[in-house]
Amino acid sequence: MLQQFGFTQYESQVYHSLITVDQPLDATTIVKQSGVPRAKIYEVLHRLSEKGMILESTTGKKRLYTALPIETTIQKLKADFEANIEQLREAKSKQAPKDDRVWTLKEDQSIQSVLQDLLQRAEQSIFISGWADDISANLNLLEDKYQAGLVVNIHVIGEVKTIIPGVSTLIPDTHHEALERSRIVIIDEEEMLFAGVEGSRWQAIRTQSGPLVKFFTEFFYHDVALTEITQKYKDTIMKDEEIKKVLLKLRY
Repeated sequence: MLQQFGFTQYESQVYHSLITVDQPLDATTIVKQSGVPRAKIYEVLHRLSEKGMILESTTGKKRLYTALPIETTIQKLKADFEANIEQLREAKSKQAPKDDRVWTLKEDQSIQSVLQDLLQRAEQSIFISGWADDISANLNLLEDKYQAGLVVNIHVIGEVKTIIPGVSTLIPDTHHEALERSRIVIIDEEEMLFAGVEGSRWQAIRTQSGPLVKFFTEFFYHDVALTEITQKYKDTIMKDEEIKKVLLKLRY
């Protein structure tokens, strides 16, 4: 049975010889009881000691050994087994290759489906930017994620009512003719989707590429910062024709 848990035959024989007697044994007696060669006995005893399977004591000039009790051994092996399983899970997760390719996608409904799938899979954080109707369509899911403890940040063009505090709202200027519809979703700082309208058709890219995820996260913060600055200093900015001209040229 011990060999099934990764112990060698000699280790199993030594442990068996110790557990079947009700007193500590010295190395010479263990050799006789276990059948392990004398030349190997101290090496085997050392390994069992390192694994926490036996106890050692010195009496006079003799080194004595006794086995860990059976019930204690069972608990130890169970704990070791569970720890090994957890390490295996972590190793599998770490070894899973990240898909840093950039995937393209067309058609509005397909893009919406992928966006919702990303939101569903988010476990730590969500950054989402879009127009009010897009955000409203996913608001229940976003609020569920927020209430589950995720960090949720929203940048919305138009107005939405929500319990989520991290909302930046841009109310477009009536002269802002260049503003186009777009969507950004970034989950767990690991995967993102960016969609925009080209002509009259929606097109999107999706990727786990670190540099692109970082770029679009900065892009999100750029929009939030620009929105907050514009709202706070709108009267001053709109009186400056040069700044106003630049702002009104922004497409997103």
